[in-house]
Amino acid sequence: MDAVIRCEKLGKTYAEGNLRTPVFADLELSVARGETVAIVGASGAGKSTLLHLLGGLDAPTEGEVFVAGRSMSKLGDRARGELRNQALGFIYQFHHLLPEFTALENVMMPLLIAGRPVAQAAAKARGLLERVGLGARLDHKPGELSGGERQRAAVARALVNDPACVLGDEPTGNLDERTAATVFELMLELNREQGTSLVLVTHDRRLARRLDRTLELTGGRLHPLTPDEV
Repeated sequence: MDAVIRCEKLGKTYAEGNLRTPVFADLELSVARGETVAIVGASGAGKSTLLHLLGGLDAPTEGEVFVAGRSMSKLGDRARGELRNQALGFIYQFHHLLPEFTALENVMMPLLIAGRPVAQAAAKARGLLERVGLGARLDHKPGELSGGERQRAAVARALVNDPACVLGDEPTGNLDERTAATVFELMLELNREQGTSLVLVTHDRRLARRLDRTLELTGGRLHPLTPDEV
């Protein structure tokens, strides 16, 4: 199967003055269309850094990231932003919805950025919000939604552009156990329906076991875990 995201010899080192802090080097990863991958590891291992590099939100010190077959480092800022908007969706531990806009307007945003007509964007966003159980909350702003509702709206926003892959950084980490389970099940259900790949950074090994593969980032390397090790 074709890889939706692939990295080759990926490395990241932070430099401040004469101080150099390597996070990892020579990482190799390939995510197939429709595949779900969990990345686990200790705090400070570089999991969020890796996710930012895969999403083109940060530049690697060495190596390449390919999204939908295109090298992120060979694209200019505008082209890289367009590719991110078209091919990737992002879900974070905190929803990052814009507080001054309604749920509907927040979910419409990626489509409007992509130049889609307002009526078309509204129809697509409305359909997804209804799908995630927020059909009655379209006109509510984030401050009027519960934590679980805000995160469901964030899931809808991540999927509204039909991305090839969704990158999640502890997407259920700020929710209570029951709400987290609901949001996680929703993500898996939409993954199955839409064929969208998922790459999730999570500390929750129970959630990681539900995905196709689990990789542990430790000692600057990605190590595959067997189901018994997760």
